[in-house]
This record gives sequence, C-alpha cells and structure tokens, in this order.
Amino acid sequence: MTTAITLAGPEHRSQVLSLMSRYHQESNLRYDDAHRDDVLDPLLTGSPLGAVWIIGPQRAPLGYVMVSFGWSVSHGGMVGWLNEIYIRQSVRNRGIGTEVMHAIAVSLRQAGLRAMHVKLDQTNEGAKAFCKRTGFKPTDDHVVLTDVL
Repeated sequence: MTTAITLAGPEHRSQVLSLMSRYHQESNLRYDDAHRDDVLDPLLTGSPLGAVWIIGPQRAPLGYVMVSFGWSVSHGGMVGWLNEIYIRQSVRNRGIGTEVMHAIAVSLRQAGLRAMHVKLDQTNEGAKAFCKRTGFKPTDDHVVLTDVL
C-alpha cells in the first residue's frame, strides 16, 4: 500500500473536524460543529463503538474514514458500518479510496470483524460504484428501517 493510513487520536481532532466539515458541506448534510464534536470526540478517545482513520500525511491529511461497530447475530459476531469516507477533491479518482478501504477491511478482518455494511442514498450512483469496487455487494434480502429515538 502506498497511501498511509493512521488510526486517528485526539491529536488529529482539528484535521478530522475540518475534513468532516468539507464532506458535510459537499454532501449537503446539515450537521453543525456541535454535532461533529459529539460524534467525533468519543471515537478519537478510544471508544469501542467505532474508529476514525486519517488518510495520507498526518499534518495535512487527504481524507478520513469513519467506521462504527456493532454486534450481529446473523454474522456471528462484530460487524462494522462504514459511516463516512472522504477524500479531498483535488486527489480523487486516483485509487486512494479503494486502496484505503481494502487496507481497512484487511485490518478489521484480522481484528475479528465478520462483515462491513454501508447505507447509501439510492440515487448516489458514484457512491454505489465506489462501494462495489471496494467489495460491498447489494443484498436483496435486507432492508434498513430506522426508528429515531
């Protein structure tokens, strides 16, 4: 692998928050800084519920990946949910995201994860193509339903 990935910690907070803000703006996600703080801080301080990796140089990362963890009876153990992946526009379409997702999948498999899921907007053809390229496959037998508590 030629693209470095680093498990993000508290020292990477400002870089990840900046990248998250860019991603949310580009994707028209209406999250504010308080929301980003609430989601990010536990993951940077060792929460077992998820992790964030920065992509590229630690001082000026090219992007980030955020994965949350959960338990699955059907998969027989721990699974991950790809929550966000962002690559700066200036370096997209060079294979960085694909390379990074393969490396993270290998690492998580070695750590005991059984599967990785992703939930996508049905109209986002680019995200669908990217996810298929990195190993995700659609399933006809599951539908994600949400009850916001």
